[in-house]
Amino acid sequence: MAGTSATLRQASWQARAISAVLRTFKRRHTTIDRLGVAHVYVKSTRLIIRCLEPFIPYRRTGLRIHPAVGAPVPAEWITPLAAAPRHTMLFLHGGGYLMCSPHTHRTLTTFFARQLPTRVLVPHYRLAPENPFPAGLDDALACYRWLRAQGIPAREIVLAGDSAGGGLVLGMLLALRDAGEELPAAAAILSPWTDLAATGTSLITNTFSEVWFYGESVAIAAKLYLGSTPATHPLASPLYADLRGLPPLIIHASESEAVRDDSVRFAAKAHDAGVPVELKIWPGLPHVWQAFIPFLPEARQSLDEIVEFLKNPPRTMASA
Repeated sequence: MAGTSATLRQASWQARAISAVLRTFKRRHTTIDRLGVAHVYVKSTRLIIRCLEPFIPYRRTGLRIHPAVGAPVPAEWITPLAAAPRHTMLFLHGGGYLMCSPHTHRTLTTFFARQLPTRVLVPHYRLAPENPFPAGLDDALACYRWLRAQGIPAREIVLAGDSAGGGLVLGMLLALRDAGEELPAAAAILSPWTDLAATGTSLITNTFSEVWFYGESVAIAAKLYLGSTPATHPLASPLYADLRGLPPLIIHASESEAVRDDSVRFAAKAHDAGVPVELKIWPGLPHVWQAFIPFLPEARQSLDEIVEFLKNPPRTMASA
């Protein structure tokens, strides 16, 4: 596939150290479904994340972080103070559609704001299981349409998202295309969740090399998000959609993560549909390792490549 690359070099010692720490928390994911306490687990994890949010490292220097007054859902703006923004970014955070917030992802959003540079709008979209599909998608679409209503041309908007947020970005693009609306210039997607039917082989083969969760927990989280919606609904699982007409995409994922095949299979299908897509698979890194940019050299390398792509997205299909 054009634009696909992989490397055989080993992960850094920092990545191996962080992976070792993450594995110590992994066992909690093994018995959720068997004990029937998925909702309780989600609520307790949300509480833990909320307690940790003030300690998440990010650099606020040179940035203004403030509420997005007038936005259709609660959201925050991250605006660079020194440089004139070239774009407006709509960033959708991950968390399995069940947890996390704009605050938990500030290591990513502040980087994009500073390095593109760009204004970044980060919505606190509604979460499952209290608000199942399509609540989060509706919130994301409302935010994009709000940006357009402010007079921002679609060509000056870029999208980005990680994990579930990456799947949400793709669902947004499909919904906008189907509605006949003008699409943004490009999208950057970190380890996207594109198959809620959980059919990827890597869910099995990488269930132990994945340091965040076991492969079996993906289907459990999907049920909490989907409610009564079929797992192959194309706006929930973009892998099953007709992908023609999407804007340029860049996708970065880890060789060892459980949802690796969600990226690989989606990128192949997008390529076959004529979408300009660049896929890069990295060795031995945690799911959404870019969030560890204060510690991981691979995080900076990945995000630098993504920034360059978003500054100058391809206009035509690369040769196969």
